[in-house]
Amino acid sequence: MNTNLEKDNSKKSENGKNILIIVLIILVIISGIKLYYDSVDRNKKSEEIIVLSEENDEINKRLDSITYQLDLRIKEIEKLGGDISSLEEIREQLIAERNSDRKRSTEEIDALNKRINSYTSVLQEKDKEIINLREMNQQLFSENQELKSSQADIEEKVVQLNIKKEELEEKVNIAARLRAENIVIAAVNSRGREREDGFRNRQLDRLKISFNLADNKVAPKGPRDIYVQIIAPNNQPIFDIARGSGTFLIDGREEFYTVHQDILFDNTGQSVSYFYEKGSKYASGTYEVRIYADNYQIGTGKFEVK
Repeated sequence: MNTNLEKDNSKKSENGKNILIIVLIILVIISGIKLYYDSVDRNKKSEEIIVLSEENDEINKRLDSITYQLDLRIKEIEKLGGDISSLEEIREQLIAERNSDRKRSTEEIDALNKRINSYTSVLQEKDKEIINLREMNQQLFSENQELKSSQADIEEKVVQLNIKKEELEEKVNIAARLRAENIVIAAVNSRGREREDGFRNRQLDRLKISFNLADNKVAPKGPRDIYVQIIAPNNQPIFDIARGSGTFLIDGREEFYTVHQDILFDNTGQSVSYFYEKGSKYASGTYEVRIYADNYQIGTGKFEVK
């Protein structure tokens, strides 16, 4: 009888151990699932922040553009003796919105885009008003036949005004581009000593790329992604995902970058530096360093490995 009791106790103990093991396995699985979804949630939030920052930059550009177009109409209508109070009120609202330092939410950006779209129709109405004002002024000095012959000229001037406006907008966009200056490429050895020309592999524990962002009062302040490509003698970019490399879009195509840095542009001539440790020897030859921001190249440099 004691033998049976011992067997029962042993069986119960074994069952208890099995239950404990199953419970532990379930807890581990639950913990793993929670860690995975936490990681996905963090990545999603980071992507949303980046997208929101880009959307804020884009809406600021639209605000600059529509404000500039309003200024053109205000000057023309004022010159012709028309009422500009409504346009000035809109311009003040746009300037106040543009000068706001806060980051807008997705809903606020959508609402602001709709407002800007509605102002486009206002501009079209003001173009018609400009034509009418010119016609009225012309009537004071010309007879009916002269007015008819000059209407084509008025319309042509409006067209030319719009063309000039677009040309000026393009010039503003070009002027707002960042530019890297004082680009210095140096080899850094294991003792931290730097050399700026005629590199050898024994001196290339790390590659240092530094430059300044040139003064640009037109460029809006804010976050910028600065990408650096190191182009090998075989005309291929050097990249290693494990060492921070990745891909970015330039002119609608995907390219590999060697190193990347997210900065806050403040138009103070700030200095930017990159360090890249390749982890293997550089082939002999001439290398090109290309620097990109906002979907265009802002600077370039070269170095040679002997």
